[in-house]
Amino acid sequence: SELLARSLFACGISTILQTCMGSRLPLVQIPSFEYLVPAMMLSSHLSLSASTDRNGEALGCSHRVLPPVYHAFLLQVSGAVVVSGLVQLVLGVSGACGWTARRCGPMVLAPSLSIVGLSAYKEVAFFCSANWGVALLLVLLAITFSQHLGSCRLPCCAWLCARGGYVEPSVPTLRTFSVLLPFTGICIMCAILSHLRIPWDSLELATERLPWANSTVRSPWLRIPYPGEGGWPLLTPRALAVGTAMAVGGSVNSVGCYVLCGRLLRASRPPPEACNRGLCTEALGSLLAGLLGATGGTASSIANTCASSLTQAGSRLSVQVSALVCVALGMSPRLAGLLTHIPLVVHGGVLCVTYAVAVGTGISYFQYADIDSGRNIFIVGFTMFMALLVPRWLSTAPAHLATGWVPLDLLFLSLLMVPVFLTGFLSFFLENTVSG
Repeated sequence: SELLARSLFACGISTILQTCMGSRLPLVQIPSFEYLVPAMMLSSHLSLSASTDRNGEALGCSHRVLPPVYHAFLLQVSGAVVVSGLVQLVLGVSGACGWTARRCGPMVLAPSLSIVGLSAYKEVAFFCSANWGVALLLVLLAITFSQHLGSCRLPCCAWLCARGGYVEPSVPTLRTFSVLLPFTGICIMCAILSHLRIPWDSLELATERLPWANSTVRSPWLRIPYPGEGGWPLLTPRALAVGTAMAVGGSVNSVGCYVLCGRLLRASRPPPEACNRGLCTEALGSLLAGLLGATGGTASSIANTCASSLTQAGSRLSVQVSALVCVALGMSPRLAGLLTHIPLVVHGGVLCVTYAVAVGTGISYFQYADIDSGRNIFIVGFTMFMALLVPRWLSTAPAHLATGWVPLDLLFLSLLMVPVFLTGFLSFFLENTVSG
């Protein structure tokens, strides 16, 4: 819960900077999946080196040995997050982010945004596998409130006009709360089922054995995070390689999120200067997160951006309020730990609805391109197919990519395991090099 509190604190600060000085779009900052994959690559190499000694003999895995190894791993991941922040800051200050965004046409945005949602189906399916009935109920409620009853206006939510004294038509309440109401209702239902000891979560037995599952009660109520609290980040060659991959993957995700937000809110496309400022603020958030000891940097949230399309509530004020809530939770590890009790099936149901919007938005960009062109058909098909194929191949046989230097292996693996980077890189390269 303390790691979660540090991450929430950094995300809250980064969100405030993003909405006030960055891109000025209503974007919530979170640790995205683009930071998780490189961290997992680093974890696999560190665990392999820690489990064997110099002669290749297995070491004893006692409880007295594991904590120092685990602590060293966290410090290296924090070092990678700091490196990612520095690299992103260079990309933002130099204008490379805006230069790239200016040259991203429909044939780059369409497959990139589509693959954002398609590449997350495994994680979403795992979350929903806890109880598919509960997940489908949440999806059904969200669809009903946002689509079928989207124009429904509740009379109890009307208000009097200040001047004329007549009743002003209320806002479409069900659409505005089309994500919050199902989320809250399903959480309450799951809590009641758990209180009545009715088995409904097939993943509960597996997660309750984890050490963090019951650590909330030992966390303090108030602890203001500060740099170096759990040790200063370690800047090793492996951390430098993984941090560079984090920065590149996170930057691709952020640029796509800027365009996605403008598209969903029916606003103009963000100018290159706004993209540069937005990436700089995310870099500052990642630097803060790494110095605080968090295991993930800050990046714009695709899920929250897509949720604004369902609710049609793209307000910077509401995002800033949520940022203040994150800062408050970041200063209370006990309260932040309560977020870990949200059932995974609830996360899966919400992601089913929100990531579907990302896929649909990507497909909508095909209307601005000649999709009957053989060149465009090849670019879309090749980039999306390779973005799903290469990570699948490397996940089953990572030893096939071996250059002889571990940091370089980590850099390539961390980049090639991220479908968003593969789609963005391949589509950008083909769009700007293939004539037609």
